[in-house]
Amino acid sequence: MKVVIYTDGASRGNPGNGGYGAVLIYGEHKKELSEGFRLTTNNRMELMAVVKALQALKKDNLDVSIYTDSKYVMDAFEKKWFLAWQKKNFKNVKNPDLWKVLIDLYHKHKIRFYWVKGHSGNKMNERCDELATHAADNGDLKIDRVYEMENQT
Repeated sequence: MKVVIYTDGASRGNPGNGGYGAVLIYGEHKKELSEGFRLTTNNRMELMAVVKALQALKKDNLDVSIYTDSKYVMDAFEKKWFLAWQKKNFKNVKNPDLWKVLIDLYHKHKIRFYWVKGHSGNKMNERCDELATHAADNGDLKIDRVYEMENQT
């Protein structure tokens, strides 16, 4: 069976409060994930959504289809940008901490990324947006420690 994952990130201000949402579907099973952070960026939340979704998988070597409205995330893998970033040790690449984790997770599975236009009526993408924005706007916001440490003034 294939695992299908939908992801989205959101931030209120860039930087600002942020959140991610992910929906994982495996056969008849569906799992939703979300968390909010007090200071982060939209791109970090887009990345975090994919990272957390892949970390939730209990087995390796799965066929995974990831649907995202982030060209930033999709193109990094589909256009193989991440290979050049690794060779340069992520010099001048934002969010290297998340990219390194995501690349390790990417190698554990057979992953294909698909782009979904945001806010276009795709039911699962809309659900991820709801999860991400709700997490950014409500509840106990976590600390995105790496972002806050790197951006202290």
